Amino acid sequence: MAAPLEIRYYPDPVLRKLSVPVSPQDTTIPQLVTDLFATLEGRGIGLAAPQVGILKRVVVVDLGPEYSETLPLALINPEITWRSEETSACSNGCLSFPGFWEDVVRPEEIVVAYQDVNFRPQSLKAQGLLAVCIQHEIDHLDGILFIDHLSKLKRASVIRRFKKQIAEGLSAS
Repeated sequence: MAAPLEIRYYPDPVLRKLSVPVSPQDTTIPQLVTDLFATLEGRGIGLAAPQVGILKRVVVVDLGPEYSETLPLALINPEITWRSEETSACSNGCLSFPGFWEDVVRPEEIVVAYQDVNFRPQSLKAQGLLAVCIQHEIDHLDGILFIDHLSKLKRASVIRRFKKQIAEGLSAS
């Protein structure tokens, strides 16, 4: 049974911590993946375990029906093994910063090695929105937030506006 989990919001310290790899002996992973998808449903396109306070290298991605050939996707212990030199700016939002969107420059294409929910090795070449989403979620596993890719001035502005939103009790979740 799927149970939506509580999303952690900035500045929760868990969002800045490094996640640990998981092994096939960790029998909680299938349920964690199910719960992450339940939490993501209708709220966004990607979610990493640290965003729900679990420091394990687990990510889920679901860009919607137009990507149904390859998605939804659960990535266990993902690692980007190749990045294109070509970059582009793409609007990034984050469930840990509800209501905030900023352009982030990232490689246009990546190859990611990961394990599926049964711990079978997989590899995926991703481009466009899928590449952006995977990079964003893997950043979470390393304690990196999308605001870390912004200029100091823009980052300070987002943090100030977000803290004001929280202080006023406004949440876009």
